Amino acid sequence: MKSKVIIFGFFVMFLINTVSASSPYGSMDVYYNEKLLPGEEVAKPLLNIGEPFKIKIVMTLNQTSRLFIEVDSIGSEFPYEVIEGPSKFSEKKHFESLDPGVYTFEWILRANEGWEGWSMPVNFWYQIHEEGEDEPAVKGEFTVAYCTISNEHYKGEIPTSEDHPVSETEPSSKSASTPAFSLVTAISALVLVFLRFSRQ
Repeated sequence: MKSKVIIFGFFVMFLINTVSASSPYGSMDVYYNEKLLPGEEVAKPLLNIGEPFKIKIVMTLNQTSRLFIEVDSIGSEFPYEVIEGPSKFSEKKHFESLDPGVYTFEWILRANEGWEGWSMPVNFWYQIHEEGEDEPAVKGEFTVAYCTISNEHYKGEIPTSEDHPVSETEPSSKSASTPAFSLVTAISALVLVFLRFSRQ
């Protein structure tokens, strides 16, 4: 039990230390189900098992960059599944060279069985490298949605994206700052997972 507490504490410290805000290398607009989430706002939906929802990141790159992105939750947990998108859940996607411009990344996800009654975050992780550099210029992670999963099952249709999950658009003159990772949300979700493991 003590080892679990120690590991849990180090994991919280790790999340705190990897919080990142917007940078001169680029910026992002973040959407939940096509609704723009301004500033540090986090979507807090109630989902049924299997109910689909969309996460969209519109990223502006200010220079030619190497990019890594990932949609995940806490640690190795898989409360969600990607139905459609540029990567699977908790799988990093690598773009070797992207020109300056605006890029759109979309994922359609759904809540998995076995997580009824739990509240779990959907996080977006990113890492940007300058061209030809091995060390990242900037990286960060933040919560897009903090979803509560009900005991009900979704009975509707599963939507699909009309556009490609990754697309380039014209540079925009307006873009929101990258939202910071919510510390309260992170700690609350970690406590839930820690309690779940301690019961096993």
